[in-house]
Amino acid sequence: MRIGIVNDLALAVEALRRAVRAVPGAEVAWVARDGAEAIAACGRDLPDLVLMDLVMPRVDGVEATREIMRRTPCPVLVVTASVRGNVAKVYDALGCGALDAVATPRIGLKGDLEGAADLIRKIQTVRALAKEKEVAATLAATPPPPPATSGSDLSLPPLVAIGASTGGPAALAAVLGGLPAELPAAVAVVQHIDGVFAPGLARWLAQRSPLPVAPLSHGEPLRRGHVWLAAGEGHLVLREDRTLGFESEPEGLLHRPSIDVFFASIARRLRARGCGVLLTGMGRDGAAGLGALRQAGFHTIAQDERSSVVWGMPRAAIDLGAAVEVLPLERIGPRIAAWVAALVEGGR
Repeated sequence: MRIGIVNDLALAVEALRRAVRAVPGAEVAWVARDGAEAIAACGRDLPDLVLMDLVMPRVDGVEATREIMRRTPCPVLVVTASVRGNVAKVYDALGCGALDAVATPRIGLKGDLEGAADLIRKIQTVRALAKEKEVAATLAATPPPPPATSGSDLSLPPLVAIGASTGGPAALAAVLGGLPAELPAAVAVVQHIDGVFAPGLARWLAQRSPLPVAPLSHGEPLRRGHVWLAAGEGHLVLREDRTLGFESEPEGLLHRPSIDVFFASIARRLRARGCGVLLTGMGRDGAAGLGALRQAGFHTIAQDERSSVVWGMPRAAIDLGAAVEVLPLERIGPRIAAWVAALVEGGR
């Protein structure tokens, strides 16, 4: 695995070199001192992953990420000295196509590498995603038949379940922004992002949505006209009592929370009472789960190639026949709203 490093500080570059060397089979492809050098380096020698700083001279990490994803797309991981201090830039970079963000490791007073564990883990996850060929969560492919719709289910609001990954924040802002303020459905979202960013992402999305958006870290009921964003430990699931919560199993999946696990839990417990949406993202998470939702009678939508930052997850769902509709980003919000309105009016 060849990795490009983008950082203007020599000490940070050395710490990143050591972190890369700690990953078996990984090596540094090149080092760029600012975003302009990184764009040019990707054009000459495209690596398997770019470790992108945010605050740099000339061209910053947000603009560099945008240009790399436009000219020579490849996985970009934001690595910055102050994650919390650059929250707005982190979300902008994620919207341009960065996979995730993590704090830059440090070289301690004794010369030891400190704070590299999260970075190393994320590098290993990116490598696993690149090698992924099969749908990981086979549990989602053939869920147990969902129960017949009960009176208690009919008293619940319809559920709009959304999964997103690379490029997801901007895509989610567009979809949620296209929903009406009086949407007669609950909305729950799994976005592949480090848990430390989820509360801030919920606030960021709330500024771009007519619906209230809040992080979900514990058990909560479905609420009409309310958006929950997964922010707890483990996998977001719809529990047997028809509330949203978190479970630790299954272990060992590439993503935590997993979109496949989330969608599969809904398919097991509700019939024809909602809409499943799979947005831009690298890999295959959510594809099998979207198929499970379709089998359970949900209306299912996958984002189209043109409007996706990375057309991995939606394409995998389409290949499986999991999507009833394939739509450009700007049409997804209005389509959800129309479908939910028809569902409610039909009294199903």
